[in-house]
Amino acid sequence: MAPLLSVRDLAVRFETRKSTVRAVNGISFDLEGGETLGIVGESGCGKSVSALAMLGILPRAGRVTAGEVVFEDVDLLKLPDSQLRQIRGNEIAMIFQDPMTSLNPVLTVGRQITEGLRKHRGMGKEDATKEAVSLLERVGIPAAKDRVGDYPHQFSGGMRQRVMIAMAISCRPKILIADEPTTALDVTIQAQILEVLKQLVAEENMALILITHDLGVVAGACERTNVMYAGRFVESAPTTELFERPRHPYTLGLLKSVPRLDAARRERLEPIGGTPLSMTKEIEGCAFAPRCIYATEESRTKAPELHRIDSAGHLVACWNPVPDKDLPQIEVVASRSSEEATG
Repeated sequence: MAPLLSVRDLAVRFETRKSTVRAVNGISFDLEGGETLGIVGESGCGKSVSALAMLGILPRAGRVTAGEVVFEDVDLLKLPDSQLRQIRGNEIAMIFQDPMTSLNPVLTVGRQITEGLRKHRGMGKEDATKEAVSLLERVGIPAAKDRVGDYPHQFSGGMRQRVMIAMAISCRPKILIADEPTTALDVTIQAQILEVLKQLVAEENMALILITHDLGVVAGACERTNVMYAGRFVESAPTTELFERPRHPYTLGLLKSVPRLDAARRERLEPIGGTPLSMTKEIEGCAFAPRCIYATEESRTKAPELHRIDSAGHLVACWNPVPDKDLPQIEVVASRSSEEATG
């Protein structure tokens, strides 16, 4: 059976006056119906750009230079914008990472939610408003009937994010893309937002792509995780397997830089040394090699491809995967449920 979404060799470039930025460099993955997939990496590695490219909403300077994005046997990259608009927001929806700038400040939240309902589901104004109230209630906004006429600035950051989720699920999409949905939120609100997403995915059987830099988020929400660096996936595995046996040095570095609840107060974190390479230049070899303690001459001259290293579907793009003897005992604590966070 074909996956719900299949991305193959997706590449994205940004043209500037002086150079070309190689933002995404040939990523591939499959997404099954009802699956939750995490994409993790540092800022600037290409996570958000990949999602924008799939939906055809790249900034003007960006362009897809290669690859295909097949959704239900249709390559989205080949569709004219008129057809893509029928899919975008309807069958594939996205929650953007900054609701204050994503929501229109001069329109009520009810008006912004009902727009999609009227366009894609053909509802009248009254029915769409009733559905908007129901959606706000579903994502946990109190007194939704009174608040549907409020403007974005009248909501807190966590409540604005809930409004964004309500908008995204209004047409009951088959795929929901959440781009850093918990950024700038405190721990309690973060846990509540994640709980809302998990419930919606379970109730609607939606597939979820969760884009984040927070390992604790994917630990508690995702079945499989792709680790991204310099526009490529460097490791992909079932989430539990990834945390128990990270094989790419970059993944190991991310895990070792996470604060641990059981660590002694004087124990220092281990940051990843060096800085990422410039994405304006063609990279020879492994992009992580300049920061990697396992790098060899082969790493610096020949780029590794993702390859399977065990029967559990663990893939890694590395000439010298981290050996078992170097794996520390790392426990990544998943974000707590809303009951635990507020209890």
